[in-house]
Order: sequence, then C-alpha cells, then structure tokens
Amino acid sequence: MINFRLLRHLYLFSVVAEELHFRRAAARLGMSQPPLTEQIQVLEAALKVRLFERSSKGVQLTAEGAAILPAVKKLVFQMDRVEVSVQEAVRGRGRMLTIGAITTAMASPLPAVIEQLKAEVPDASISVMEIDSAEALLALDEGVIDVAFARIEGDAGQGVQARPLRTERLGVALPSWHRLAARKTIALRELADEEFIMFPRAVSPSFFDGIVAACRAHGFTPRILHESRSVTSQIAMVGCSQGIALVPLGLQELGGERVAIKPLKEQVDVVTIAVAWSARTQDPMVERIVAIAAALGAGGGARKSAARK
Repeated sequence: MINFRLLRHLYLFSVVAEELHFRRAAARLGMSQPPLTEQIQVLEAALKVRLFERSSKGVQLTAEGAAILPAVKKLVFQMDRVEVSVQEAVRGRGRMLTIGAITTAMASPLPAVIEQLKAEVPDASISVMEIDSAEALLALDEGVIDVAFARIEGDAGQGVQARPLRTERLGVALPSWHRLAARKTIALRELADEEFIMFPRAVSPSFFDGIVAACRAHGFTPRILHESRSVTSQIAMVGCSQGIALVPLGLQELGGERVAIKPLKEQVDVVTIAVAWSARTQDPMVERIVAIAAALGAGGGARKSAARK
C-alpha cells in the first residue's frame, strides 16, 4: 500500500535540501515554518536518521541526508510525472512522453522534431527536461525519460539504442591575443603545452574520450586545468584567458572579439548530437520521434557539419 504521508514528507525534505533554509522553503511551499520543521522531524524519526544540522553557518545536510537526496529527487520527479500523466488522461489525452536533452539539442534539432510531431499528432503530450549526456543512458534505462538527445557515441549500453544525428569537425578556441590566433589552421601537436578547458568526463564521456584520444594520437595528453559543463561556457572561459578549448568548428560566430576559433589541420570529428531510446519497450510515439529526428538529420544534420548547434 502506498504511504502517501511519507511521500509528502520526502517532497518537503527535497525542498528544504534545495533551499538549505527553512523559512525560504516554507515560503516556497506556501506554509508556515513551524509545521514544516515538525514534519521534517517526523520524517527523521521514521527514517531513524538526522537529515539536517543547524549551526551558526545555517542549515546543512548531514551525511545521511546528502546520501538519500539523489534518490529522493528522482522519486519527486516521478511523482510529478504521475500527476501530469493523470491530468492528461483526465483530459482524454495519451500518456506523457518525456524527452531528455542537452542544452545544445534544445536549440537544434529538438524544436524542429517537436514541431513536426505536433503537426502529425496535435494532442501529443510532451515534456522536455535538461540532462547531461552521461545522465541520458541511466535515465533511459530507469524509465525516467523516453527519448534522449545527447552526445552519445559508440556502445550506448545494454537495452539502449542510439543513432547519430550530427557529426561536426573540431576547431580550437583561443584567446584573441594568443600566439596562434592569427593562424589559418593549427596542428594538434602545437597545443601540447597549452592549458585545456574541457567537460568533466562524467558530463559527456564520448566527447571527452574522443578529444583525449585525438590528442594522444598526436603525441600528448591534454593538460586539463579547468572544467566547464557546456561548450558555451568553455568559449566564455577562453575569452577570460583561462586556457584553450577544442570545440565544434560551427561555433565560430560565438567567439566574438575576445576568442578566435580556428580549424585544426587534422580532421577530428565528434558526434555532437545523437538520439537514443530504450530498446526494451515498443512505443509508436518514440519510434516516430526517432524517425523524424533521423529524417531531419539526413537532411543535413547527420553529415559532417559546421552548422551552429
């Protein structure tokens, strides 16, 4: 039997954990602070652990609270999905389809995919959530999302299928004052002593591994001294003279006056967007999204492209 009271308390815990401030959390929840504090205490008693510590520095999660927070956030998200799905069912619509996408995919090609799907199925209920590429495979496997648009290359893992939509050539982003910035092209080996700005591997394993492999093939391992979670912020950090970055060449227009993005002499291509889905379930809507994405990719995105993403 579902313990709805416990679910409610876990939701309250997730809000307090995000705010790390009981008064702000209470305001966000539309309740006063004393009942919120009392219900968190009830949850702690039920779980037999302390979830928060109060000190002069404010409210902090305990080790136990931090340990259970990821699972609670996932549960809260699933609860929200159930609520929306019920509302859509009451309105006479089909189930809610959830698409996970990295930020660049939300710019292209996802809008065109959703637009065509809506034209074919006007009543389609679609929810889009932002994810990291590394999160996509786990989210698909656990059923949190139905389709992913992310950087996925090679073996996507058991139970998940992936299809590349856009492959782009890499260029190097340098501060405009850099000794190599005036070159028309730059050889990878010339970057051996540079400080690199890159994604953490956990954010996009295939993208990270592709860049490291390319550098090693030309005689060096990149000195990764700075990390950034998006290509846009990588370019911004280059503009702040924090180092260089290997980025899709199609982003040249984002460089501005402070950043020069130059082609590499070697042709190094990486998958920048792929569509992925679970192979365990057969869903006509998922199949249609994949078909639309593949058709749009075949129209230009899947070819080696310098288009902005």
